Formats: sequence, structure tokens, C-alpha cells
Amino acid sequence: MSEKPSKYYVTTPIYYVNDKPHIGHSYTTILADVLANYHRLLDVPTHFLTGTDEHGQKVQQAADANGITPQEQCDQTVVRFQELWKRLEITHDDFIRTTEPRHKTVVQETLQDLFDRDEIYRAEYEGWYCVGCERFFTEKDLLDGNCPECGRKVDSIVESNYFFRMSKYQDWLIKYIEDHPGFIQPSFRANETLGFLKNKELQDLCISRPKSRLAWGIELPFDQDFVTYVWFDALINYISAVGYRSNEEQFKQWWPCSCHLIGKDILTTHTVYWPTMLKAMGVEMPQSIFAHGWWLTGRTKMSKSLGNVVNPMDMIDRCGVDAFRYFLIAEMTLGQDASFTEESFVKRYNSDLANDLGNVTSRVLSMISRYCDGKMPTPAPEGIDTSMEDALWKDVVAAAESMGPMISDMKLDGSVAAVMAGVRKINVYLQERAPWSLAKEEGTEAQIAHCLYTAAECLRVCAALLYPVMPAKMLELRTALGMSDARPHLGRLIEFGVLVPGSEISQPGALFPRIELEKKEEAPAAPKPEKKKQEKKKTEPQKPEQPVGDGLITFDQVMAVSMKTAVILEAERIEGADKLLKLQVDLGSEKRQIVAGIALHYAPESLIGKTIVVVANLKPAKLRGVESQGMLLAASCGETLKLVTVDGEIGPGAAVK
Repeated sequence: MSEKPSKYYVTTPIYYVNDKPHIGHSYTTILADVLANYHRLLDVPTHFLTGTDEHGQKVQQAADANGITPQEQCDQTVVRFQELWKRLEITHDDFIRTTEPRHKTVVQETLQDLFDRDEIYRAEYEGWYCVGCERFFTEKDLLDGNCPECGRKVDSIVESNYFFRMSKYQDWLIKYIEDHPGFIQPSFRANETLGFLKNKELQDLCISRPKSRLAWGIELPFDQDFVTYVWFDALINYISAVGYRSNEEQFKQWWPCSCHLIGKDILTTHTVYWPTMLKAMGVEMPQSIFAHGWWLTGRTKMSKSLGNVVNPMDMIDRCGVDAFRYFLIAEMTLGQDASFTEESFVKRYNSDLANDLGNVTSRVLSMISRYCDGKMPTPAPEGIDTSMEDALWKDVVAAAESMGPMISDMKLDGSVAAVMAGVRKINVYLQERAPWSLAKEEGTEAQIAHCLYTAAECLRVCAALLYPVMPAKMLELRTALGMSDARPHLGRLIEFGVLVPGSEISQPGALFPRIELEKKEEAPAAPKPEKKKQEKKKTEPQKPEQPVGDGLITFDQVMAVSMKTAVILEAERIEGADKLLKLQVDLGSEKRQIVAGIALHYAPESLIGKTIVVVANLKPAKLRGVESQGMLLAASCGETLKLVTVDGEIGPGAAVK
């Protein structure tokens, strides 16, 4: 196991209470829970914070639409989150609501302090405002006149507001990120933030809203006509919840935060707004900010407007909480997008949980019942061949020892895969050792006992490693193995001989019964229209729109080409190809691989974080055996080649017209 930290403080974003929770909220919270549980098993003092963001225009609009007050909207919606967290077995240590006095007091004290030190000032503002994002944008930021983040219409606003002097920290923040490579993770998200900071002059942040336009918020302590901008309010929850300005001893115990978990759509607020706010406040930076990807339906981002959002309760009711938790952790490579479909869920459930883990559990417990009278057998005395058992134990221990470093590197899918590889090793071992065949021979009782004890010990290790992901099911498995303690302790994880010989085992039944895809009723086929006899008409051949060979194309041909912005996430050379680079790009709703002949003009490391233009609907093709799922645009003149980019900051997936 890797060296354990002195403490671990993990947070989720606080979630808006304008609507019910969805799979995105569930994933981030389960991810935080797994990390917290793992550190608790190491006896690391752990604090896990989640909560709800209860101010702002979206909450006020939801309340107006429901005919209730904003506070009533918050009180009714927060229950949905709290109930779902209980159902998902979330073990948070604190749940903060931004309408609580303990939070509001800290926000107002912080604002007053910054105002007194001239970090906040008043000025006139003229620009464009997006209600959905609750952010201001300049004219050049807009995309086809709409919000560059969500695509919604923006409102023209001229008003007086208060501003935080964020721009003065631009150079400091660039240097801090460059000097602390683990601060923003994954590394390509750090490059994305650096690209934003280096290519655009940072503006001061508007941190107020006039009550005449928005009354629902924390009142500015120095001007009663204004409330606090929701993001300036919300971000402070990470420190108000652990005693900032209220309990100095508690604050020193937990801050700096070990890991802020966020979705990639709130990267700027957490890697630009939050660090500059903390710098101005004189508070130490968090140790890391980790941005995970989106859950997609196929290749499409889940969206309420598209009606493709997965309701966690539906999957839980059908397959159980632990199976749902397992799928989310095992399926997504942290930092990248992942696809949630019923087909992929059922396939992984049946393969990993029903066939592998469930099957080996059933085999081991059934054979202990059959050959050892339902009691944990005694490992073999000297004089028998234990080479196969020793090899199996070595493989499972290797899986256990790899898990710590992988979790430290936020490779949770890899850590789960390592454990499941260990589970499959047990199955293979049982098949090769075949204790049912040994039972037909005389004098093999000691060999069978050692075989089944070793298999049970290996199963104990795997159950302990999977406990942070599937606590209820793994507790059930540990109980079946005759273990009386409520949860595992990783201190004795790879010590052989933990299970007590002679202890009663039990049969829990199928831990993970196989499931099948739900059959969807097919709509009846529409009747084929009767063919009608038509009179033959003389038709004149159509003339081409342009003379043949003039090189011109039609408007329809132009519109058939889909061009989008994309952010380069990874770049590497293709072995044996001097001119080709293999790129992994983010198209907003999906990740693609593109092969480009630009290796003579660009070093791979110089491309990370660049926003380029790609042809997104080009038929995939293979170049030097590597599939390319699109084509980037570049301009060349003689020996010079330059990538086609866009003017100003814009997110991936924007249409190029």
C-alpha cells in the first residue's frame, strides 16, 4: 500500500436546488464517498463535505415557476438530494446549505474584509448576461450572439455593480499553476486553464447583483441594495463548513482541502475564480482540484432538454445500489467522458459482478459447506504442495499493493480493474486445482482444506478492496466468510491467516443475480403504401448548376460539412511516421482520435490545450494503421503550416459557420 497522508478532506461541488438530482450529481458524490471510505480504512482522519447551492437567479426563477418562495423551493428540493444520498449509501461528514447562518455570516465577513482592503470596488458595467450560467460576457465572448457556455440567449445589461480585483492576480495564478503541477488535474485541464489565462486578459469579477433584478441572495454587508453573486457565495462553502472565521482549530485541522472534485463544466470558476479569491483572502490554496468528464448517452451529452438524463433511482430500483455505484466507478476513466447505456450497464454487471465476483463467492462458500462441514477450514500443515496456492496469494497481494498508488493517482477505474483481475485469478485457480476432483481421492483432506482456505483469504482481500465501492454487498460477503467486524481494516489486508479456522460460514445466496436487457416493444410497422401506376412523362435532362470542371461547389455541399471547435487533450508521435501525430481531442460532447500530418511543424507537447477547428462528420479512415475520426484544419504556405484556430475564448464543440 502507498504511504498514507496525515489527513484527507474531500469535497463535491454544492448542487443547485432548482431541480431534482441526476446521474452527474450522483457520480461526483459517489466518487467522493469512495475516496473518503478508502482513506477511512487506512485510519486516515477524513472529512467529506457535500451540500447544496441555494441562492441565485435560477433558484428564484424555479420558485416563481412553482408559485412558492425561494426558501420554500430550497427546503423542498434539498430533501431530494438528502434522501438520494442516503439511498446511495453516501457517508458524508457534513452537508452544508448556503442558506444556513453559519455560511452566510462567513460570506459577509469575507466580503467586508475584502472591501475594506480595496479588493472590491464599485463601477458601472455594460455587457451581456446569461441567466442560465449567471455570468456576464463581453461582446466578443458571445457565440452567434448567444452565451458561449450554454448557447442560451443573453440579455443586454447596463448597471452599477461591485467588482473583485481578480485581474491583478493573473500573473501570480499562471506561475502558481506552473509551479504546482498537481494543483489542477488531470494535467490537460491545467493546460486548458493556462491557455485561458495566457491568451486572454483576465477581467475583474462582478460579485454583486442589484436587488431590483435579483433579490434572492446574501446581502452585501456594505450596501443593502445588492446581493452577492452566487459563485462568490458558493465557493466559500469549502472553507465556511470547516471553521473559517468561526473555529480556527477546526479550520487548521482540515484546510487545505486534499481534493475538490468538480465536473469539467465548472473548471474556470474553480481554477481561476477560487484561487484568486483565496489569494486575496490570504488563505492557503487547496492541494488539488480534479475535473472529471461528463456522462454521455452513446455519444451525446445527457441533457434535460434532450430528455436523455438517466434517473439514478430507476437503476437502483432494478439492480441495487452497490451495482450502480460499481458501474459508475469502473466505467469512467477519471478526466474523460464515459457513456451510460442500459446495454453497457448490463454487460459490465453480468461480466464483473454476476459471472466473476458472484460466481467465485458461490463456489468457495458452497465447497466449504460441502467439504468442510460449513466451517472455515484450517490451512495446511507442512508436507503438502502449496505452490499453486502461493502463486494465487502472490497475484492477489500484487493487486492489493497496486490499488493504493492508483487511487493516489485518481485511477479508480484501474484500481477496480486490478481487484477484478484478482477475482478472476481465484476462479482460474479453482478450475485448475479442482478440489471436487481431489475429494474423490483418499488422503487429500489437508490439500482441500488449504485450497479452500487460500481461496477464501483471497476473496477476503478482494472484498476489503471493493468495500469503499460496494459497502453493503462486501459487508454481506465478509459476514458470509465468518468475519464479525463491521468493516475491513487495511492494516492487516495482505497478512495471510486473518480468517479464523473453525468459524461458521453462511450462504448469502446470489450476491449479484444475472440481469437481462429489458425488451422494448417495437412499434407495429406502418402499412406499405400501394404503388400507383403513373403515366410516363417526358422529362428533360437537368442542367448542371455550374459548368462541369469549374471547381465550384453548391451551398448544400458546403452545409453538409460539419466543422466544430475542439480542444487537444493528448498528442503523440506515430511510430514509423515522420509527419503524423495522433491526437485525442475534446469535441464537447465526446472524445475523438484524429491523425494529422503536422509532426514537422508542431511538437506534441506544444499542442496540449489548443482550441482547433475540425471536420467532425468525416468518414473514419486509417493512416499507418491508426484510425482517424475526423480532420483538423490548417493553412500552409511554402514550408510554413499553421493550425486554424478561432478568435477569442470558446469552448469545445462550438459550430464553425
